[in-house]
Amino acid sequence: MTMPSPLSRIRIGSAPDSWGVWFADDPRQVPWQRFLDEVAGSGYEWIELGPYGYLPTDPAVLAEETGRRGLRVSAGTVFTGLHHGPAVWDRTWAHVAENAALAQAMGAEHLVVIPSFWRDDKTGEVLEDHTLTAEQWRNLTGLTERLGREVRERYGLRVVVHPHADTHVDSEENVARFLDATDPDLVALCLDTGHYAYCGGDSVKLIETYGERIGYLHLKQVDPEILARVVADEVPFGPAVARGVMCEPPSGVPALEPVLAAAQALDVELFAIVEQDMYPCDPDKPYPIAVRTRRFLRSCGA
Repeated sequence: MTMPSPLSRIRIGSAPDSWGVWFADDPRQVPWQRFLDEVAGSGYEWIELGPYGYLPTDPAVLAEETGRRGLRVSAGTVFTGLHHGPAVWDRTWAHVAENAALAQAMGAEHLVVIPSFWRDDKTGEVLEDHTLTAEQWRNLTGLTERLGREVRERYGLRVVVHPHADTHVDSEENVARFLDATDPDLVALCLDTGHYAYCGGDSVKLIETYGERIGYLHLKQVDPEILARVVADEVPFGPAVARGVMCEPPSGVPALEPVLAAAQALDVELFAIVEQDMYPCDPDKPYPIAVRTRRFLRSCGA
């Protein structure tokens, strides 16, 4: 009899991000057909949609293209600035709705929600204070709950909020404050191991402390030496990525084996989607990394 994988609760996938894709249309990015070919060829069965418009937005076309490659969609992704309050709701919802509709049509169950950046990720221009006021925290938490409710009711998807470098939901302190102020029934967390380490957090500790809130994982590592220089020089996230701050597993931190073991111990089904930020990159760079990363994760039992 074949023994089940020790990480039988974890469903591994990858994303356009691991192919250097950050935008719907950019000549420096690999064409979407090549991404689909290579992500399937490297052994993954699950993908995220990436930036809306990068992959075909016609569900029939996308279903045909993914289906013939043996791929399925785990989630869509949106950026939001809900701390700005009700004035941004309509614009935010229009962006969310088109992403959620496509994700739903593709059979996904999650919508990854990333808070907006407080400084420009290309130029480093400071767009607003990096610390929220009490009113802004109330806007952020209250409107995220509303988003979670409406996305669930209209599209059947679960909102998972992604702590991210250069946003207001980043550090251990801010992630805990956000979770403590939101309804677990409406808002879960997408724990990105790389971003959390980038901002000084301990992923295993977070899983053990807030396990019931962990709804989704992004697997990523940071290079601690590059990170130290990035922090010291106050480098924005985009240029930090160009410096190679996000690195190929298992060469960085955090170690992924204990993270995966802690996630498995939650005894719930979880997606764990590989993301290695490397925009912009040579189009021939991602595929060999993806193959090696999938092999490494198999060695961890995933």
